[in-house]
Amino acid sequence: GIEYIDSYVFNKVEDIRFNSTVGRYVGYTEHGVKNAKAWNSDAGLLGQEQAELERFCKTNAAIYYSNILDKT
Repeated sequence: GIEYIDSYVFNKVEDIRFNSTVGRYVGYTEHGVKNAKAWNSDAGLLGQEQAELERFCKTNAAIYYSNILDKT
C-alpha cells in the first residue's frame, strides 16, 4: 500500500505530522500537540490531507515505479 505523510518542521525539529494510515495529525512538540488537537477537529482539513493520497501519491506511483523498474 501507499502511505502519505505530511510533516511540518521548524528549526530542524518535526513539530507535527499527518499520516494517511493513522488518518490524523500527531504532534511531537508542545506546539505540535496543541495544533494537532485543533487540526484533528477540522474534518475538512483531514479530508484535504487524505485526498492527497489519491491526488498525488496514487496518481504518480505508477510513474515512479516504472522509472525505478526500468533502471533495474
